[in-house]
Amino acid sequence: MTASLRLEKVTPENVRAACDMRLRPGQERFVAPVAQSLAEAYVQPDVAWPRLVFDGDRLVGFVMLFLDVPLNPDDPQDPPRSGLWRLAVAADEQGRGYGRFAVEAVCEELRRRGKTRVTVTWVPGDGGPEPFYLKLGFRPTGEKSDDEIVAERDL
Repeated sequence: MTASLRLEKVTPENVRAACDMRLRPGQERFVAPVAQSLAEAYVQPDVAWPRLVFDGDRLVGFVMLFLDVPLNPDDPQDPPRSGLWRLAVAADEQGRGYGRFAVEAVCEELRRRGKTRVTVTWVPGDGGPEPFYLKLGFRPTGEKSDDEIVAERDL
């Protein structure tokens, strides 16, 4: 990993490359395509914070956080939370620390906004992201959001 890692806003100049980014075969069941994520961000601009992960001039990933929303909106007891909504690292770039960088950058953004916890959800299953998130210090809360496991980490 190099010192040239950074997050950038999605722009007219880089949106096509973002939407063309591909995962490894079989990972599609664990994370939505970048184009879908960007559409969700477009219709929820107060909730979504999408960013592209670059290493130098190379697009290597996509990350999006959510801000101040309940994970289970039908439950009036579910408090608003903030956290990692989507994370995708390009197929040829996986295993190089880009995902870890993106998660830590999201955590830093949440700290900057005064948050003290970060939430993530994941689809359980073989080949899924659970080991990655556990290694980064996320701990399951025992809750579910739809069929996804909910986990949190202190900031």
